[in-house]
Amino acid sequence: MNLFKTLAGAATTAIVIAGPLAAETLRLNHNLPEQSVTGQNFEMFADRVNELTDGDLRIRVFHGGQLGGQRESIELVQQGALDIAKTNAAEMEAFDPIYSIFNLPYIFTSGEHAMRVLQGEVGEAVLASDGAPGLVGLGLLYEGCRSFYTNKPVASFDDIQGMKIRVQPSPSAIRMIELMGAQPTPIAFPELYSALQQGVVDGAENNVGALTYVRHGEVAKTFVRNEHSCIPATYVISQSTWDKLSDEHKAALRTAAAEALERSWTMQGEDETAQEAKFIGEMGGSIVEVDKAPFIAAVAPMIADAKAAGGEAAALIEQIEALAD
Repeated sequence: MNLFKTLAGAATTAIVIAGPLAAETLRLNHNLPEQSVTGQNFEMFADRVNELTDGDLRIRVFHGGQLGGQRESIELVQQGALDIAKTNAAEMEAFDPIYSIFNLPYIFTSGEHAMRVLQGEVGEAVLASDGAPGLVGLGLLYEGCRSFYTNKPVASFDDIQGMKIRVQPSPSAIRMIELMGAQPTPIAFPELYSALQQGVVDGAENNVGALTYVRHGEVAKTFVRNEHSCIPATYVISQSTWDKLSDEHKAALRTAAAEALERSWTMQGEDETAQEAKFIGEMGGSIVEVDKAPFIAAVAPMIADAKAAGGEAAALIEQIEALAD
């Protein structure tokens, strides 16, 4: 049996036995290393919750997917076996379709635009959605804009044609890659390093931190800055845990989450500058600036179709566009 699955299963069993809320301590699981921006931010989030509640409510952060991958941990939260889990809008789309608006390529014109949306009425509306039973939207984090990175040279949109690109298990991500003329290949994130190394895929899409924090830059030497999406991280809390909290503790969690989103903007920007330098200087990688126009044109039907479908999503997309640069 896989050692990771054995340990994760044991941890999950312990959580079930202990119950979703052990008086003062909530468990938060996420898939990134502790030294990553998200890992550091969650530690600050935990400290802030402790401060706001005078120690009555504590958050224990499990880094690096210790209690399971993104999808697995969301399912555990939904079942009430885990308190809080971080994922992103791409993964959440499978649980609540409203998150798909954040996954539309080029829906955000810049990082500043994304932050205006996440901190405003649109971000609040998505978190308040009740489309996923058992889950309560707790917070959003800015994680930069995603681009392609490949184990083959890329100089333009044309070079992406036919490439096998790893994507998250999101209908939006799959369609985006298809419209760009590449082959979408869903692969679990922990398996991506070996898939790049062995040529199972030619590339993936993420922010530059994936090249350094999880060492993908050892096997993918080209970062193609086309910035097709700025998919936010999101974290959810179990409905069963939420219902047991006092109003004061709920307010503390909301306050700490809002501060974490604000903090993520500065932290992400500073970190990306540092990680780009590391990718180039220590890992021998190259960053390619490409013409974004062909990428934007290729995926334009996705936003048009989403707006034509009407409903709440279409209304929120119009609000996002109204906030553009």
